[in-house]
Amino acid sequence: MDFRHEWKHEISLGDVQYLRSRLSAVMCIDSYAQNGSYTVNSLYFDTPDNRALREKINGISRREKFRLRYYNSDTSVVLLEKKLKTGGLCAKLQTELTLEDTLALVHGKYKVFERNSPPLLLELYQKMAMHGLRPRTIVQYTREPFVYAPGNVRVTLDYHIRTGTISNEFLNPDCCTIPIPNNPAVLEVKWDSFLPSIIKDLVQNPGTRTAAFSKYAACRIYG
Repeated sequence: MDFRHEWKHEISLGDVQYLRSRLSAVMCIDSYAQNGSYTVNSLYFDTPDNRALREKINGISRREKFRLRYYNSDTSVVLLEKKLKTGGLCAKLQTELTLEDTLALVHGKYKVFERNSPPLLLELYQKMAMHGLRPRTIVQYTREPFVYAPGNVRVTLDYHIRTGTISNEFLNPDCCTIPIPNNPAVLEVKWDSFLPSIIKDLVQNPGTRTAAFSKYAACRIYG
């Protein structure tokens, strides 16, 4: 598993416009973006005692989160992802799900383990059975992604962050969601072994501050 460095900055919507202009002058827009952006739809899992949320709030350096994710309105491809954090490093494991497995997870069900199931899905099923892990919150936002080959750098601008508490509506792109308070945006910077100085300079902005901002934690404000 390859870990990458990660910075997160909470910014304003005005900062998004400023940074978009700077980043687009040097970096390439990710090929997955349509007209420069795409919508991210995620469904996060947590335990009955909110272990993932508590570990984030308490600043636990080693932690993990499970989520389902699809992009724009395309529910034909749903990914199961496990996000791992250790200090300032992060890694992600993912596998594509069948419709049957996706529906089971959306409704918080686990089933008899199948030998041919992907290992990541088996791990989630085990934690659902042993620790009560269940879907808790829908997180939806717009993302503008930029890439830079040296250092394998990826910079994203995330905004219009919305949340939904009806988990079984996750596969409905038009499900009811509401904006989180204060309308923040997030600048994320990820890289491998080194961050080129030109990118480091580009993302500097007097209005930003390095912060342990979590879209999942912010979206749990309503339950």
